Amino acid sequence: MKKRKRVGRGPAAGCGKTSGRGTKGQKSRSGSKTRAWFEGGQMPLIRRIPKRGFKNRNRKEYQVVNLKDLNNLKVKKIDKKRPLKILGDGEIKKPITVEADAFSKSAKENIEASGGKVILSGTKNLTHRVIARSKATKQS
Repeated sequence: MKKRKRVGRGPAAGCGKTSGRGTKGQKSRSGSKTRAWFEGGQMPLIRRIPKRGFKNRNRKEYQVVNLKDLNNLKVKKIDKKRPLKILGDGEIKKPITVEADAFSKSAKENIEASGGKVILSGTKNLTHRVIARSKATKQS
């Protein structure tokens, strides 16, 4: 195992006087630490780059499922953290009941035209589920 270098122990030790830090300057001082993004006083990169646009922090990012996916009940894996939106790509052939956080206008019309039912879950904690049941079951 290699011995550690003992700095500042006189000229005979090989690393005396300035202890290998050179002479003067920011890095020679005790307790000197510069952040990884510090550029020596130059205008930092993050401030030099122009800023454009606006990003809404409160934007609702929906997970989308199309009608053609519901038709065969081949629904994509549902992420519990994001609200679910049903879009109107494709057509429903059998009457089904669908529960989700949002529906596009065409999807809602298509589901109801086929004799199905649309349920808006509207939960605040973003837990949702898709219920696709056939109307073949008994209704009273």
